[in-house]
Amino acid sequence: MTFTLSWRDAGVADIAAVLALLRDDTFGAGREDTDLARYLDAFRAIQGEQGNHLIVGQIGDRIVATYQIAYISGLSLRATRRALLESVRVVADLRGQGIGAALLADAEARANAAGCSLMQLTSNSARSDARRFYEANGFTPSHTGFKKTIG
Repeated sequence: MTFTLSWRDAGVADIAAVLALLRDDTFGAGREDTDLARYLDAFRAIQGEQGNHLIVGQIGDRIVATYQIAYISGLSLRATRRALLESVRVVADLRGQGIGAALLADAEARANAAGCSLMQLTSNSARSDARRFYEANGFTPSHTGFKKTIG
């Protein structure tokens, strides 16, 4: 398949499409809801935070991928600046077409431009295809992640 894929910062008009991507799998369908107002509020918060961006990939007018990238300065690892990737998604009918690799390349270019020397992400341990994909694209499963719901 031949297509022209472009990447840009998301806008308010993109949030419904991003939400559809987040809901488009077994895990997301069970944890995301359809209250667009909640997601618009969260998007406005992202926009208000320096170094935090929601990115969309599109082919023509169609949003086909998304990810969130946040830049974090730290002291560990000789004061390494990191890029944290979250909510990495590609629309189901176009997976396996190179969009995911292009997404990671875009994220890496943005991270480099922001002075980062490390990219990190977490992926649900049940997502075995995602794990193979990330490893094939240079990520190493170097840590065990923990999460705790609070509030």
